[in-house]
Amino acid sequence: SFHMARHTFGTLSLSAGIPIESIAKMMGHASISSTQIYAQVTDKKISEDMDKLIQKQQAASA
Repeated sequence: SFHMARHTFGTLSLSAGIPIESIAKMMGHASISSTQIYAQVTDKKISEDMDKLIQKQQAASA
């Protein structure tokens, strides 16, 4: 369905690292809170972001 396609687009875009502000514009939303309904953060994305944070912290303390 069209509704499911919007959820898929939002989630895949967020997982690809596209900022939620850009996704909101692409989806025609005036508010990021509307986009947050469609763009769900996946466990994989959380793990990748944590890895990036750890790498930055390690580089800063080296």
